[in-house]
Amino acid sequence: MNIFADFHARIATILGRFAAAGRLPQDLDLSRFVVEPPREAALGDLAVNAAMVFAKEAKASFGSPRVFAAELAIALADDPDVAQAEVAGPGFINIRLKPHIFPAVLRAALAAGAKFGASPQGRGGRAQKINVEYVSANPTGPMHVGHGRGAVFGDALASLLEFAGHEVTREYYINDAGAQVDALARSAHMRYREALGENIGAIPEGLYPGDYLAPVGRALAAKFGRGLLDRPESEWLELVRVATIEAMMDMIRADLAALNITHEVFFSERSLTRGEGGDRVAQAIDYLREKDLVYVGRLPPPKGQLPDDWEDRDQTLFRSTQFGDDVDRPLLKSDGGYTYFASDIAYHKVKIDGGFDTLIDVWGADHGGYVKRMDAAVKALSAGKVALDVKLCQLVKLMRAGEPVKMSKRSGDFVTLREVVDEVGVDAVRFMMLFRKNDAPLEFDLAKVIDQSKDNAVFYVQYAHARARSVLRQALAAFPGLDISAAALAAASLDLLVDEGELSLVKMLAQFPRVVESAGFAHEPHRIAFYLHELASLFHAQWNRGKDAHDLRFVNENKRDLTCARLALILCLSTVLATGLGVLGVSAPDEMR
Repeated sequence: MNIFADFHARIATILGRFAAAGRLPQDLDLSRFVVEPPREAALGDLAVNAAMVFAKEAKASFGSPRVFAAELAIALADDPDVAQAEVAGPGFINIRLKPHIFPAVLRAALAAGAKFGASPQGRGGRAQKINVEYVSANPTGPMHVGHGRGAVFGDALASLLEFAGHEVTREYYINDAGAQVDALARSAHMRYREALGENIGAIPEGLYPGDYLAPVGRALAAKFGRGLLDRPESEWLELVRVATIEAMMDMIRADLAALNITHEVFFSERSLTRGEGGDRVAQAIDYLREKDLVYVGRLPPPKGQLPDDWEDRDQTLFRSTQFGDDVDRPLLKSDGGYTYFASDIAYHKVKIDGGFDTLIDVWGADHGGYVKRMDAAVKALSAGKVALDVKLCQLVKLMRAGEPVKMSKRSGDFVTLREVVDEVGVDAVRFMMLFRKNDAPLEFDLAKVIDQSKDNAVFYVQYAHARARSVLRQALAAFPGLDISAAALAAASLDLLVDEGELSLVKMLAQFPRVVESAGFAHEPHRIAFYLHELASLFHAQWNRGKDAHDLRFVNENKRDLTCARLALILCLSTVLATGLGVLGVSAPDEMR
């Protein structure tokens, strides 16, 4: 039961009656207005902005938005579930619901259980086929904390979209082409020689110095023996590259598994030109050329100081400015090879050809300048039918008790994600990576995230769940044999929940379906983390009130009916906390010591 969606539909019906009477246009886009919680609880239960949103369309018939809002409020007052509808400000409407609504919400939540808040069809009544591509770290070493943020964000977003009713594919793009993997292969070859007893000295600049390649060198020695030592690089490079990338991807998969992250698809960049489908990059360029979106021309020099590699020459260009980009983009380098952008065009064409409605790419913040050109490419490839949403994840500053954490010997120049997970645990990493919006910088303090206090958000939310489960155990001790199943508690006298703290909790629980819907629509899983923290805060506050006033305790040995009503609230609360944490990939412990 989503009371916000329900009242959106009711208000849309009223607007439809106005349209039928000729007072509003027939083709009004009724998805434009929102029904949401008011900014202040004292104002009511729902807030509606329809009169403001449709002010232009309503002007001829109603004059001002406030007059329009007044007529909407009059129509809403006839609704059997509305106690009061008041116009506020220039044309907003605040709605106060009748008391029977919120017990109905609790009963619906208890009946739905872990599916409360989920949508079988997605927003707007249509499930989408969505591809979420995330992590996609170069397979040149272990994952660092920055990779971890994108990994957790992408995984939680995929789970959120599934819970919101969509069909989701989790994908990892393996950057296994280009100079960086050749450097990786040469680095692994040095470790191979080391494994065979050679003193290789310091790793040369430009190669990868981390100790993580030592096991790869030993594996190469075990596989090839001394057979690669006397062969020229042209003969061993490909063999070592393939074996090393495979070893690196095994390590990356293990790092991801430590965070409970798996992908359905691992797509190889090299397969775009060397796979069974032939040269897909050339095919994508030809596809755009047939649409007159590729031409040969010269680009103006970039503004400011010219880069050292600037060349004023004829180039094969994609008309990305036709789709909102700042400048047309090269598809071929001066040596005739494909640009990175050309490969990315081909890769996204593969996804579009896979029938996806929406593509979501999770990138590091340093790729922000690349977004416009990729958005232009997807619009061109799909004739505007497929949406691309690029989510940029800002950097993570790793701290310990306020001091920056030093680098890791294993990686050579950064702290690995696995080291962080091993130190503070999966739950702390996942929740705290999501307790900031993805495009906001994140300071991750290793000491604070394991501190058992209200200042530690993940502990605060998990403790709320554990505390709720403890209430249910206390109730069984106070009332032996009491049926605390969802079905039994749904039959309790829920109208006994009249305390302001209890009602605040019920109203917050009623918001969960809307939060899921809006978070899924905006592709923002942090909204779930924020909601859970606010819900936990309300619960802890009500618990503390019960310590001071016996009548407010959730278990009252002298009032069985009231206890059952409060247990219905507690069971619903614990279920929503567990469900929300589950969407984020965080556990919901029944006990915390």
